[in-house]
Amino acid sequence: MKKIHIFSLGGTIAYMGDTDKPIVTGEDLVQGLPEISNIANVITTSFRQIASSSLSIDDIVELSREIVSAIDSGVDGIVITQGTDTIEETAYLLDLLIEPKVPIVVTGAMRNPNLRGADGPANLLASILVAASGVTKGIGVVVVFNDEIHCSRFVRKAHTQNVAAFQSECGPIGWIAEGIPYLAMRPNNELNRSFKIETEEVPIALYTVSLGDDGRLLTKTKDLGFKGIVIEGLGGGHVPTSMVETLADLAQEIPVILASRTGSGEVLTQTYRGYPGSETSLLSKGLISSGWLDGRKSRVLLSLLLMSGKTHQEIFEYYKHLSKPIL
Repeated sequence: MKKIHIFSLGGTIAYMGDTDKPIVTGEDLVQGLPEISNIANVITTSFRQIASSSLSIDDIVELSREIVSAIDSGVDGIVITQGTDTIEETAYLLDLLIEPKVPIVVTGAMRNPNLRGADGPANLLASILVAASGVTKGIGVVVVFNDEIHCSRFVRKAHTQNVAAFQSECGPIGWIAEGIPYLAMRPNNELNRSFKIETEEVPIALYTVSLGDDGRLLTKTKDLGFKGIVIEGLGGGHVPTSMVETLADLAQEIPVILASRTGSGEVLTQTYRGYPGSETSLLSKGLISSGWLDGRKSRVLLSLLLMSGKTHQEIFEYYKHLSKPIL
């Protein structure tokens, strides 16, 4: 049988509520699924035992190193369990850091083990099935939830409570039926994963533009020590006229990434012209388009680029590469 290494980070899947042991270990999670013994030989590591809202980029960088070590030792697949609040970010971060030599799956739960219909055991079992089957080998990190397989580059948490909370703009890339994982499409593996982390996590601001916004908070960005900023613009990448010069000045000093707050579609590049605050005016003033990448994942990517010592031009070129189709 395949050897699968499970890294547990805590979260709802392991949360026992107001008890003497509020968060259980990865070994405890596995012991609740005796049928695993017929699927794979499982190794568990309790990497963190905290809520995912308290995880940091540094935590996930450290986790990526442990995963690489496990892969080098000969395991056939990796499963990570964690809280759902930041799964979309940690899964994408791991995808950027780890060459997909074996299947890597991230999962969790929307209902803790004390609630009726707890989904953690089913999600963990499905994730082990996907990792052991090898169907996702070579395509990068995936998120398995509610018997669906999602590409980490597109998945997002879209509901606060529903067990089907995880959705992707292009839909799931596969599913599990009668205990067998299937893929409907295979994302390509043309990500540039040449990150050589040189520093600890750097502060990156994420700013969502709204109706009537005058951008006064942006004037304090650099003074507060932020090394970059991601702007979630209106619609296809637009901001109020009053914000344009502030963003233009910031873009001369730190990387300013332009994303959309909509959560779907690409940032426009040449549709609206002739007025301050359009995507064409912002890009002409030095802002960098995030392409199809949403604001949260743009922040993850910018963090890694800056932690790797990339120059402003290298950051621009990386984001430019993202405009290429990936499916």
